[in-house]
Amino acid sequence: MSHIDRKAIKEGFFQTMAKEAEAKGLITLTSAEDRERSWRQILESNPNPDGRVWIFAYGSLLWNPAFHLVDQSDAFLDGYHRDFCLRTYIGRGDEHQPGLVLGLEPGGCCHGKALQVDPSCIEEELDVLWSREMLASAYHPRWLPVATGNQTTVHAVVFLMDTDYCHYAGPMSFEERCHDLAHGVGALGAAADYLFDTVKALESMNICDALLEKYVAQVRAIQTGNTR
Repeated sequence: MSHIDRKAIKEGFFQTMAKEAEAKGLITLTSAEDRERSWRQILESNPNPDGRVWIFAYGSLLWNPAFHLVDQSDAFLDGYHRDFCLRTYIGRGDEHQPGLVLGLEPGGCCHGKALQVDPSCIEEELDVLWSREMLASAYHPRWLPVATGNQTTVHAVVFLMDTDYCHYAGPMSFEERCHDLAHGVGALGAAADYLFDTVKALESMNICDALLEKYVAQVRAIQTGNTR
């Protein structure tokens, strides 16, 4: 499976995969009750006057949201940047060779998309989203203002990296991260494909993320054996 879809999430594919990893001591799962409590707190604290729920997409949500949405817009988040700062032993890696996925860290800025969750089934869709993004406690969901493509500002739910999380990759060097990206493969596919798909999605939006482009160049060089 190259990516996870809504049906697979609802049928428990993510949960089954994660429970197998938990049994090996690779991950500590959140409970369904904790996840529901989290998204209900987010829903109840929505700062948007019109009640719309927007999600800020900066990684795989750009090319595979896997929840029902009714609107989307280019979006700009100030104060945080995306980086491969979450080591994964499931999905895009395994216990022998972990991979990496994206998180948001303080500093800089980030171009992405604001995705409006379908209000007719908001609770179901947030449950799907939290079953994917909050399966472990790697992220902090927060309401933050984002500037949209139509020159308005909305508050969107942003999944920020928990830098105290056990698999936070902050101490890793760029070269070490590129190694994991080049070699990590898990149940959802290769970590490198996650990188390439994200860059492709950004390019379709006419966005060049210099750091991700640097990762692409180095990972491709590793894969082709052209590193020094």
